[in-house]
Amino acid sequence: MTDIPHKRFAFDTVFDDGGGVAYQAPKVKRSFTPEEVETAKALAYAEGERSAVARAEQHAANALADISRAVQEAFSTLAAVAHEHRSGSAMLALAAGRKIADAALERFPEAPASAALVALAREVEAQPRITVRVSQDLVERTQAALEETAHAIGFPGQIVARADSGMPPAAFTFDWGDGRAAFDPDEATRRVAEALEAAIAAEGLHAEPLLPASES
Repeated sequence: MTDIPHKRFAFDTVFDDGGGVAYQAPKVKRSFTPEEVETAKALAYAEGERSAVARAEQHAANALADISRAVQEAFSTLAAVAHEHRSGSAMLALAAGRKIADAALERFPEAPASAALVALAREVEAQPRITVRVSQDLVERTQAALEETAHAIGFPGQIVARADSGMPPAAFTFDWGDGRAAFDPDEATRRVAEALEAAIAAEGLHAEPLLPASES
């Protein structure tokens, strides 16, 4: 006996209890007019175009997000580089300044004492005597320089320079009874370096840009 496959019954039309049509399967249209074909093609093309535009817009949005992240990372890197550049430049300037100052103090070691006397003129003007302690080999040179400075500022008191074996070159101490002043070039350099390092650390990565923003 040959098995014949059964065709599945399709309920194309369903009637209700009163004999009316409760459901009727839609008829599949198998032929189209040229106008209907063109309309369908236009609709399909428009839908495809909308889909392509949506995908392109999404790709563009993703690309912009990637660019934004890259720019933020670049700015962070540039800020770190700028901070390092500022730090290096400041330290280089400090080292250069130290070299220049050392050369100047080596040539004119009495200059700081003379400058100090000018700065203290109002404070010591009524003092009868100022004792100045300097290194052994600078006593005569400092004495002469201070007497010249005292004459220039009108200081009427006496200035006495004395040797102190513990004094480094260009260092000095002033003692006028009611007060005292001192200068040590090495200590001054250390304080300047500490102040500069503190300023750089406080500035951090939030300083002004190295180059001004271009005007539009």
